[in-house]
Amino acid sequence: MKQFGGKVLFLDRSDINTDEIIPAKYLTEITKEALKPYLLEDLKMEGFNPKEDIPGKSVIITRENFGCGSSREHAPWALEVNNINAVFAVNFARIFRQNMYNCGMLAVNMKESEIDEIFRTFGGKDTEAKITINDDETGKLKLIAGSLSKSYIFTLKGFDKALIQSGGWLGYADSNY
Repeated sequence: MKQFGGKVLFLDRSDINTDEIIPAKYLTEITKEALKPYLLEDLKMEGFNPKEDIPGKSVIITRENFGCGSSREHAPWALEVNNINAVFAVNFARIFRQNMYNCGMLAVNMKESEIDEIFRTFGGKDTEAKITINDDETGKLKLIAGSLSKSYIFTLKGFDKALIQSGGWLGYADSNY
């Protein structure tokens, strides 16, 4: 199973849509790798510069309704080729969330109060995320910024967990069909 975690990219905004994750003009690209330089290039947030803020990050923490808008596999693919392996948010657009798991990546719902606390405590700090997938239907997100450290438990059920353990839909299908 792939390891999850790494440096955190904080996107303190709700309703980040798939056109902001990867603009539609790049949907004609024929490889995932071709999407890499365009991740979040249309995201408008004060102080956010995708060319400077994305490199080296592997985990996104954001607000509500991440991945809303048009249904497209390209959005998780653009995250994947930029080495982003997990997104934590209050909730996700349903199809985007499933596309993340189909790619073997985490899309974890958290309580709004937990996300608020994370932004208050860790937002704007150089933060590392350590993610553990447990044998039961839980996982743990541990955030570390200097001497600050806090853990959050999340749920990872059934089929989503099977997809993660298989590296995504293709690995799952190869081992089960």
